[in-house]
Amino acid sequence: MVVERRTTDPQAELAGRLRAIQDLSGRGVRALARDTGLSSSSLSRYLSGQSVPPWPAVVELCRLVKRDPRPLRPLWERAGSPLPAPPKTSRQVPPPSPPAGAPRPPRNDLPRDVPDFTGRGDALAGVLAAVEGDRLVAIDGMPGVGKTCLAVHAAHTLTAAYPDAQLYLDLHGFTEGREPLDPDMALRTLLAALDVPSERIPQTGGVEPLAAFWRSELASRRAVVVLDNAAGADQVRHLLPGAGPSVALITSRNRLLGLDEVPPVSLDVLSPEESAELLARASGEAGRPEGRLAREPENTAEVLRLCGHLPLALRLAAARLRHRPGWTVGVLAERMAEGPGEFDRAFAMSVRQLDRSQRRFFRLLGLLPGSSFDEYVAAAVADVPLRTARTILEDLLDAHLVQQPSAGRYRLHDLVREHARRATAEHDAQDDRDRAVRRVLDYYVHAAAAAESVMPHLSRGRAPRAGEAPAELPAFTHKHQALYWYVTEYTNLMAVFDTAVSAGADVHACELPRFMHAFFARRCGTTHLNVLFERALSAAERLDDPLRIAEAHSDLGFARYNAGRMPEAHAAYAAAEPLIAATGDTWAEAELAMRRAFLLWDEGNAQEPLTLFCKAAALYDSIDSVTGKAHATANEAWALLQLGYRDAAATRAREALDLTASDPAWPSTLTALLTLGVALAPERPDEATGHLTRALDLAREDNHRHNEAWCLNCLGVAYRQMGRYDEALAGHRRAFALLDELFEEHWKIHFLNGYGETCRLAGLPDEALRLHRQALRLAPEVGYRHEEALAHEGIAAVLADTDPASAAEHRAAGRALLQPS
Repeated sequence: MVVERRTTDPQAELAGRLRAIQDLSGRGVRALARDTGLSSSSLSRYLSGQSVPPWPAVVELCRLVKRDPRPLRPLWERAGSPLPAPPKTSRQVPPPSPPAGAPRPPRNDLPRDVPDFTGRGDALAGVLAAVEGDRLVAIDGMPGVGKTCLAVHAAHTLTAAYPDAQLYLDLHGFTEGREPLDPDMALRTLLAALDVPSERIPQTGGVEPLAAFWRSELASRRAVVVLDNAAGADQVRHLLPGAGPSVALITSRNRLLGLDEVPPVSLDVLSPEESAELLARASGEAGRPEGRLAREPENTAEVLRLCGHLPLALRLAAARLRHRPGWTVGVLAERMAEGPGEFDRAFAMSVRQLDRSQRRFFRLLGLLPGSSFDEYVAAAVADVPLRTARTILEDLLDAHLVQQPSAGRYRLHDLVREHARRATAEHDAQDDRDRAVRRVLDYYVHAAAAAESVMPHLSRGRAPRAGEAPAELPAFTHKHQALYWYVTEYTNLMAVFDTAVSAGADVHACELPRFMHAFFARRCGTTHLNVLFERALSAAERLDDPLRIAEAHSDLGFARYNAGRMPEAHAAYAAAEPLIAATGDTWAEAELAMRRAFLLWDEGNAQEPLTLFCKAAALYDSIDSVTGKAHATANEAWALLQLGYRDAAATRAREALDLTASDPAWPSTLTALLTLGVALAPERPDEATGHLTRALDLAREDNHRHNEAWCLNCLGVAYRQMGRYDEALAGHRRAFALLDELFEEHWKIHFLNGYGETCRLAGLPDEALRLHRQALRLAPEVGYRHEEALAHEGIAAVLADTDPASAAEHRAAGRALLQPS
């Protein structure tokens, strides 16, 4: 065997190992491709390192030279799935972006295309023709007939023509043990896959605004979207692209008669010839006249009959034959005949080849509440060491009992999940199943707590009290790892929360949302946030735990505030306040003071928020929370600046910076730097510019475009105060260019009046009037009376010389808004 120099590039190293296998086989590329069922062109790319082969191809190459493929698995995973970039976030601390000017790689969530795709020529042509003519197609057929395989294969074929994104979403229309994915959650998941910041996504009004926004996002893209496993027409109607070039491929067990505009492609079972070809290719027997299938034609025909000519059953049977070189086809047929039905025969036969611990592990996977899963939660549900879980998952993957949509993530096909759930109900006692589910709940609460602990987010750092900590958790050493975990596990976390509520695990239902605060501050839609905390409050009340009830009221108030439901937020805070006072919990009291201050400030109350910020700072200080005190002090400084108290604002901002000097990543640092820069601009322009530039650098380092816009707008205000109007206008314009890219109307409310004032002083009264009037239109929509009052003042300043009567009316309206109600 030729030994090649080891390289740090896993793809190149894997190619070298595969070339060594080729040398050992003594075959040329054509012969090697023929004997492994691969195409010559694909094999050439694998051997040259131009692309990474699918795992079954690696298995086939190793099998040919009688080598165990499992030692190559870690290298193959590294080659096929380099460490993912941290997920883009929309509020605080997102991952770094590519260098300026570098194109972002298109999003591709498609599962891997199967290397043994067989037959379906007419069906594939029908799918592609429907896409060409109507941009939509619905593939229907019975379970296991290959709907998903065809849709994914077609989507891969279309990738070059639709380069902007290739999205895949399992709608779970027929997943036993869970409800189909509702259109609201489906749309938010799809929009998140397009890296749409959460602030741009409609949060109220139901599914119609979401669907319209989704269609508008696709209108300018060439994307292919696979909507897999739809329950019916109503589930997918809102998910379809509108005007524009994007296309959608839908699969369902049912004919989607309610979607008249979507042409159907119905799948039947494979023909006998296609079934025989698929069985041969999947088992590694293709092109072997001396192989087992060729030597036993009658038993081969019986296997095909027992599989019902269904692709899923055929691949399961082929996997058993491929991994049992000592079996004859007759043995395979006998084992399959022992099962009760076509699918169960295939599944049960596959499961029976596992040892006792593997069978138990497989059965318990059927209890996982979510969709895809990793090795950590698999270890937790089965109560086995992580290394054991990893090994068994590899065995189940080879047996086609689990699928691997991406490196490190696994899933069960719906039919396999159903079999596993039936098997665990038959073989495992109810108490054992209940304990397995509790271990899953324990895992997610403790994993969420571990992820939150590395986030630059104000948290009391309380250890979880729900259940027992699992033996092993993912290692979170950086905020980007934690954010990526939250994004990946979000739908599972929601399913786990529902399971906790259904199972009466009220401690888990209370704690899980609180350990997701850092994530909620960045990505969670307000609709789901409100529902989550409503149910968490009910769980806390069932526990009759005063502190949990108080915290749940406070959390629900913050969810209401984020949704713009101001009266309900006041009511929730009012319910929380006496409960928190009765518990004497200082942290909860400080947290509530901060939340009430934000609400009152946005409603136009000027003085009470200052009092509450000071109160929160003192409370945090009394429990030695440096970051809490910095958070309160920085926000107090910003409020003082908005009210015109420059000296006091600068003093408070310096105090906040001193508190977090050792770790400038905390959000309070950015707030303090901006406050200090604007406060010092008139008298100390050089120092002011230094603070603002540092803040801008921090925002750009985190690729936080909202914060970058905030910094640019503050630079505009500061330059205006220095009399440098051209630079001021440039700063505002750059800020609004970013916000226009993000369609960020919400943030514009905070910037419009400052921009308008700069335009007025720079001699652009018409532009100033337009900006103030825009602020006057937007602010009442979300109840921001402070900005509404500033808009009136700005309009009055512009009209003072040309229309004094109107100016007086606007001044009066502005003062009236800020009067105590």
